[in-house]
Amino acid sequence: MSARISASVFTSHVPAIGAALDLGKTTEPYWQPLFAGYEQSKAWFADHTPDAIVLVYNDHATAFSLEMIPTFAIGTAASFDVADEGWGPRPVPRVIGHPALAAHIAQSVIQQDFDLTIVNQMDVDHGLTVPLSLMCGQPDAWPCPVIPIAVNVVHYPVPSGRRCFNLGQAIRRAVESYDDDLNVQIWGTGGMSHQLQGPRAGLINSGFDHAFLDELIASPAELADKPHVEYIREAGSEGIELVMWLIARGAMSDVAGGPPPTVRHRFYHVPASNTAVGHLILEN
Repeated sequence: MSARISASVFTSHVPAIGAALDLGKTTEPYWQPLFAGYEQSKAWFADHTPDAIVLVYNDHATAFSLEMIPTFAIGTAASFDVADEGWGPRPVPRVIGHPALAAHIAQSVIQQDFDLTIVNQMDVDHGLTVPLSLMCGQPDAWPCPVIPIAVNVVHYPVPSGRRCFNLGQAIRRAVESYDDDLNVQIWGTGGMSHQLQGPRAGLINSGFDHAFLDELIASPAELADKPHVEYIREAGSEGIELVMWLIARGAMSDVAGGPPPTVRHRFYHVPASNTAVGHLILEN
């Protein structure tokens, strides 16, 4: 038996969502429509809890800084503390890793000519914990181990969509070559359209976001060729985070000739803080 990727989950990781959860504001009129959009997802995840999650996110200057900026990094530790992002760590459980699978993915992906930075100790910030909270609620412990994959989409140069899509395929091959019967999910997080600074601060482009979701489902190989300047122009300076979704999409079996994935849930909401929130669940 070998491991397999059973599903991919895509979601924004807006820090204000975590604050709303932590401060008990989920039923307030502003937040209730957003959290309602994840109720179906929480039920799905409770019925489809994997043995491990490969979670693709971007660090927000907590584990890494301008002193060291890896393009792609994998967390191989046994556990990861929750980062203090300036107002104390979120009151959520420590993240438990899967060192054996993480080391295997690193070995396999590096041998497939991707340069992964191996990180044996790091704290994880809202980019990773907010998606877990949205899908799992507020448990005493996260329901399964998590392997963080951190992608630099904060400081230029950033990886192309094509590079991210190809990395997803390499991760799928790595998982499928792991000699254990593990059910693995891969999550792509960040986005959707938003800009946090400058004359276009507050930009949201719902037309772009919906088109991106359509293409992500139906034609990801073509979507992977979208140039980074188009993300910036159409989706704002932080819209480039969407290339991380292409890593998770590249890991799905249809990319390697399998049948199209099943769309289990699709959700979009504006606004959450000053961003657009997108969410998608695909099953192999």
